[in-house]
Amino acid sequence: MRGQVNQPTRTIEVKDVAGLAARAAHPVVSIIVVSYNTREMTLDCIRSVIAETRARYELLVYDNASSDGSAEAIAHAFPTIRLVASEVNHGFARANNIAATMVSGEYLLLLNPDTIVLDGGIDKLLRFARRRPAARIWGGRTLYGDRSLNPTNCWGRMSLWSVTSQALGLTRLFHDNSFFNPEGYGGWQRDSEREVDIVTGCLFLIERVFWERLGGFDPVFTMYGEEADLCLRARAYGARPAITPECEIVHYVGASTSVRAQKLEMLLKAKVTLMRRHFPRWQLPVGLALLSCWPLSRMIGSGVLRAVSRKPRWAETNAAWREVWRQRRDWQRGYG
Repeated sequence: MRGQVNQPTRTIEVKDVAGLAARAAHPVVSIIVVSYNTREMTLDCIRSVIAETRARYELLVYDNASSDGSAEAIAHAFPTIRLVASEVNHGFARANNIAATMVSGEYLLLLNPDTIVLDGGIDKLLRFARRRPAARIWGGRTLYGDRSLNPTNCWGRMSLWSVTSQALGLTRLFHDNSFFNPEGYGGWQRDSEREVDIVTGCLFLIERVFWERLGGFDPVFTMYGEEADLCLRARAYGARPAITPECEIVHYVGASTSVRAQKLEMLLKAKVTLMRRHFPRWQLPVGLALLSCWPLSRMIGSGVLRAVSRKPRWAETNAAWREVWRQRRDWQRGYG
């Protein structure tokens, strides 16, 4: 499997109890939560899984060398779940690959630690998967903490037009228009079942045998892009990923990535890598040039707004984009 490594880990041994052991026996779904410095959110996520899930499941929490006491807190609060405390931060993709070799469910559910499962969401997602097996990858509807729509549960694939629209600022100006914002599916409220190009990794259900056939995530993606790459590879095998509004979770977004410029640089690095792998060869030079125009246009635009409005938020935005542009030689190389 991609990214399987032999790195030092400390497995926290716990004594199971009959109730949880019975539920985990012959699991339908193996739920994997990869955590990193999200102690309280991870605890809440685990509570919601236990409270809202009736299907037979096993839960594996893989802590990516957190420095906030996450592993100890999880072991203390939930001594009956499987917990692996890694001494190395493997990143999201590699950690999920390692964890996937430790579980046995028919399905794998990758669940972010900064999520809350709502109203039997995992059970509903499993029923959706049974009802729509041709999708082979399934997702649900994500909400912010205030229960407003968080549209980051799925994306359309990048194209020359989508990157052009971003570079020109049209995606931001006409965010609710599917023509100018094809990657974000325009104003679609995620309130209907729909085939999508990419299901994001915060709530990502896949058949375990299909995951293994695909080789899991490519660990070259340190952060962002790994699920897009996997979904695009899956489509080559006939998969048609889909989401359902029946399954809802809260996703707080970016809890383990707090520095905005760093987050944007990793996002751009992932986009460059995805382009190089999945764009038609003749479109690649143009696509990469357009992608580089996106942070440049945002830097110029936020600079104008900073000068005109003198509002602190535009000064912060401009500072972030200026730092991204300064680091362009790094992210323009992609992940490799």
